[in-house]
Amino acid sequence: MKVLTILAAFIFCVALVAGTSSTDDVSAQGGKKPPETIILAKEAKLGQVTFNHLKHITENRSADGTKQIACVDCHHTAQTVAEALKRPPHKTVWPADRSTTLTMELLEKDANAVGAICTDCHARADTKPKLLPEIPQVKFEGSDEPTVMTNQQALHRNCGGCHDQVVKARPNLDPAPPTSKKCTTCHKKTAA
Repeated sequence: MKVLTILAAFIFCVALVAGTSSTDDVSAQGGKKPPETIILAKEAKLGQVTFNHLKHITENRSADGTKQIACVDCHHTAQTVAEALKRPPHKTVWPADRSTTLTMELLEKDANAVGAICTDCHARADTKPKLLPEIPQVKFEGSDEPTVMTNQQALHRNCGGCHDQVVKARPNLDPAPPTSKKCTTCHKKTAA
């Protein structure tokens, strides 16, 4: 009887520990795992975007399909200034004296490794960003005027631009990712 009680207590403890794990929980080292999905564009007229973060960081999603996307391909502020300057048009990092570059390993050790999130700098039009005096402007090659990089501009250029590069590099990819011209493939209205 005593053996059965000990065995039952052991099974209960194992079940309790297994039931409390989550991919978004902070780990024992004080770090964090990347989220599996992220809801973007919550206020967009075309509807929100459910972004599968896990697929983008674990599968070979580079334009040519040969490697994983680096964290800083999207999180451009999460690297040193010297590294950011190698990836035009990005010039800004957060904090300004940042000395690390975001990787999954760094995030697992330090829950604050991401630093700023997109909307901290790329605010909605006519809104002051949280971390900057004004929304950043970028003068793109071939353009006469700078583009105000609102959250809408930044996300569309980053996501749509990457998808356009994939389609250009791999025209026979099936299924192809949605390009910057196929808005409602990503944007979905939710039922009210």
